[in-house]
Amino acid sequence: MAGLSFEKKRAPRTVGYPAAVPVRVYGPESASVDGVPVVAAPGEEIQQAVLNRLQSLAISVGAPIHATVHDDLAGCVVPLEVSADGSSRVTGEPVRLTAPRTPGTAAPAHTTPNPPQAPADRFGPPPVMDARPVTAGPRDAGAGPGTGPGTGPGTASGAGAGTALGLGLPFDEPAPAQTPARGFDAVAEEVLGDGPLTETAEGAELLAEPLGRINEAVRAGRVDAAAELAERTLAEASAVFGPHHAEVLHVRELSAYIAYLGDDPVRACRLSLELAGLRRQARDGEAAYGNLQSAATAWRAVRDPEEGLRLGRELIGLWTELAAEPGPAADDPRPLEAARARMIRLTDRAAKAAQA
Repeated sequence: MAGLSFEKKRAPRTVGYPAAVPVRVYGPESASVDGVPVVAAPGEEIQQAVLNRLQSLAISVGAPIHATVHDDLAGCVVPLEVSADGSSRVTGEPVRLTAPRTPGTAAPAHTTPNPPQAPADRFGPPPVMDARPVTAGPRDAGAGPGTGPGTGPGTASGAGAGTALGLGLPFDEPAPAQTPARGFDAVAEEVLGDGPLTETAEGAELLAEPLGRINEAVRAGRVDAAAELAERTLAEASAVFGPHHAEVLHVRELSAYIAYLGDDPVRACRLSLELAGLRRQARDGEAAYGNLQSAATAWRAVRDPEEGLRLGRELIGLWTELAAEPGPAADDPRPLEAARARMIRLTDRAAKAAQA
C-alpha cells in the first residue's frame, strides 16, 4: 500500500509530556507509567499492559511517546519509543543496574553502561546474549510486528531486541533500511500519510471519500467512529466488487488495524489471519506475510490464554505453510520461532488458570 513515511507525517504534539516518560516495572503483575499505577488484568502480561498505556498516551498527543523503562527485577534500564499504532522500538543501549533488585530491596545507587545479563524470570525465556549494537539509518519503511519506523540505534538479537530487556516487551530487531513497511506499520503509514487511498481506478471512484473520512477519524482518535465507517464501507465495497477484490481486501486490512487500535485484538487477529489465507491462496506471498505480521501483533495483545492458544495454533499453522514457500516468511524464521515460544508460555498460563 502506498504511503509516505509514518514518522514524517505524524501530527504535532498537542499535550506536553516529559522528554522521556518514566516507566517502572515492579514485578510480573504491577508497574507504573508516569507515576500512574498499571496493573495487569487477569490473563494479561504486565509488558502488554505497559505498552497499552504508552500507546494511549501516543494516541492522545498524536506523536510517539519516548519512555525510560526501569525493570526492577531484571535490573536494567531501557530507552523506548511507542507509536500511536502500538509499534515500539528500542532507541538506545540497555543499561544494567549495579545489581538486579528483588521485591522489597532498595534501589541501586548508580548504573554501569554494560549490557544486561540474561534474566530468568516470568517474562519469558532468556534472550540470546551475543547481541551486537546496530545503528539504524533513516528509515521510511516500517519493520515487522511490534516495531515502529524511525531512526536511531537499536539492539539486535536472535530472539528480538526487546527480550534483552528482561521486561520481555515484544520489540523486534530493527529491519534494514530497504525493508518495506508491512502489516499494521504499512496501514498506519497510509492512514497518516497523504498518498493514494485506493488500490484501483474503479475503487477510487467509490471509496476515496469514505476512506478519507475513516482515516480522518483515526487521526483524530475517534476509533469507534472509524470502526463504524469501516464496517459500512466494507459492506458497500463487498456488494459492488465481490469479497475477494483488491479494494475489499484493502478495506479489511484497515478494519483489522482499527480493531487493534480499539482494543479488540481478537477481531484484529482473526481478520488478519483470514486476509493472510486469502493472499496465500492468490499466491501473493508478500501481502500474506504482511497480514501474518499484523495477526502476530494483535495476537500478542490477546489477554485470555485459551483464546491466545486457539489463535496461536491457527497463526503458527498458516505461518509454517507460508515459510515453506519462497518469499519473505522463509527468509527470516525468527518471528515464527518467537511465536512458538509464546505458545509454550500461553500453555503454562492456561494450565495455571485451570488449576486456580
